[in-house]
Amino acid sequence: MTLLAVEDLTISRAGDEASIVRAASLALAQGETLGIAGESGCGKSTLLLALMGIVKPGLTVTGGHVRVMGQNLGGITPEALRRLRGRIVAMVPQSAAMALTPSMRVGAQVAEAMSVHDAIPPEDIRARTTALFARVRLPEPDRIGARYPHELSGGQMQRVAIAMALTCEPKLLLLDEPTTGLDVTTQAGILDLLGELRRETGMAMVCVSHDIGVLARLTARVAVMYAGHIVEDRPTADLLTRPEHPYARALMASVPRIESPGLPPSIPGSPPPPGKSGPGCVFAPRCSRVIAACERVPELSPLLEGGRIACHAPDHGPLAPPVVMPEPLVTRQAGVPVIAVRDLVVQYRRASLLARLARRSLPDPVVSGVSLTLAKGEILGLVGESGSGKSTILRAIAGLWPPSAGSITLDGANLPGRVTARDRTELRRVQVVFQNPDASLNPRQTVREILAQPLRLYFDAGPTEVEARARSLVHDVRLDPAHLDRRPAQLSGGERQRVALARAFAAEPEVILCDEVTSALDVSVQASVLALIHDLCHARGTSCLFVAHDIAVVAALCDRVAVLHQGRIVEAGPARTVCTTPEHPYTRSLIGAVHRAPDVRGHGICER
Repeated sequence: MTLLAVEDLTISRAGDEASIVRAASLALAQGETLGIAGESGCGKSTLLLALMGIVKPGLTVTGGHVRVMGQNLGGITPEALRRLRGRIVAMVPQSAAMALTPSMRVGAQVAEAMSVHDAIPPEDIRARTTALFARVRLPEPDRIGARYPHELSGGQMQRVAIAMALTCEPKLLLLDEPTTGLDVTTQAGILDLLGELRRETGMAMVCVSHDIGVLARLTARVAVMYAGHIVEDRPTADLLTRPEHPYARALMASVPRIESPGLPPSIPGSPPPPGKSGPGCVFAPRCSRVIAACERVPELSPLLEGGRIACHAPDHGPLAPPVVMPEPLVTRQAGVPVIAVRDLVVQYRRASLLARLARRSLPDPVVSGVSLTLAKGEILGLVGESGSGKSTILRAIAGLWPPSAGSITLDGANLPGRVTARDRTELRRVQVVFQNPDASLNPRQTVREILAQPLRLYFDAGPTEVEARARSLVHDVRLDPAHLDRRPAQLSGGERQRVALARAFAAEPEVILCDEVTSALDVSVQASVLALIHDLCHARGTSCLFVAHDIAVVAALCDRVAVLHQGRIVEAGPARTVCTTPEHPYTRSLIGAVHRAPDVRGHGICER
């Protein structure tokens, strides 16, 4: 039985011919799994929302339709659509923290989902809520419902969101980036849970993700989207091992792999703005295999071995190899390190006066006895699970949280623990690039104004010098000078992260602290940002402390790596050695969690 049928669906801007999704066709039977992959802005999430009958404000369906169990979602009443959602189709959103109401206990939110859909008698709601929490393997399922979202970890909030989606036992579960921002072990647990739920209930799944490893583990088939078009739709094993569309091949080659030394190659150029693709094949401006036939839009045609492809000149050759990076232009110096952290201890809560008088012990430290050094021009990776202390160390070095004990030195001189106690030179020498550029860039300022601030603050630059330096900086981060007049909202996620890097390097720092700067980027943009960080640091001699939860990214970028567990460094050494032949049991467990999500060779792919 066909559970989901999408036929020539086109979604466009209202009053505009620009199509965000163009003639998309998909079919899914009960119990089947489908992944949707592609770069940011390709239309993945817009298509996923349409499967629930949701069209964002400003968009309209201009062609085709979506049928769920034979019902055309565009032709039924709002009441019928409301009954369909939850009971037949449910969604797990990308950010559980944003989807959960912060002022409501999580148990009440799950109960509300049941009462809205009349899924269960009121007297049984509490027991059903506890059973759902146990089903998604939350700790203390009979008590955790009394907590608020901020009292849960990221993985626990994601499990609550899954429990809410399961309240009515839907036949189709839609997943929008279900593991973004989670560390590898938490991600592995969420994927295990979703796989078990699918096998237990027989529900179908559609998963949108920029993480190819997630799709490889969770879905049996993957549709690759580019600029609103589905360009390849194949069984997952076939797509990962022998993709044929040039874009799908470039996307697979952009995935970093622990066993392949070097940075993954990025895709040259950039995708067109949503709805602004030109005539002919949408990928032609970035493709190396363009022929005369590419002036026509290719049809999505069946392949002999199964699947579909929209390409006039498919490629059957080997994937592009990783890029072997050259030696740094600035020689690393022996002797005094740029940054030296000695016996660092950080506590977030301090005992009250009454507690100290009563001789009660202080709270356990978040970071305890950590020592590390950073040489000139070196990139040092910090990895570990959420809560292991990675970002806390970074904040302590940045002066955003004062250490409880230990020391931090910069070129041998003591670095004040609080950022407010540092002088202008010390501030300039240590810069931070935060995980979310949306929160760190002023939305009211243009890129030119954002870059002007550090230039004026640290160098007293005048208007002429600011303009020249700003143009040089956007060139260094591979942006067009036209971006100087744009605001953050007019940029893609990768472009905003490049602006954040340009702002940090505008201060000509000696140390740059990167906190999960690629965690929310798709693999092709991630590859270009990693290459950019490598080039900027090694060419200028800037040292980099790179915090990440993705071991493969650290293995590709970093010179050395330190592994953190419960606030302590348990293993450190050359990145290649630690990531391929780990010695500590905890490091081996992290690497094992990575390998449980299959690489392009297709091991362990979802069986259906």
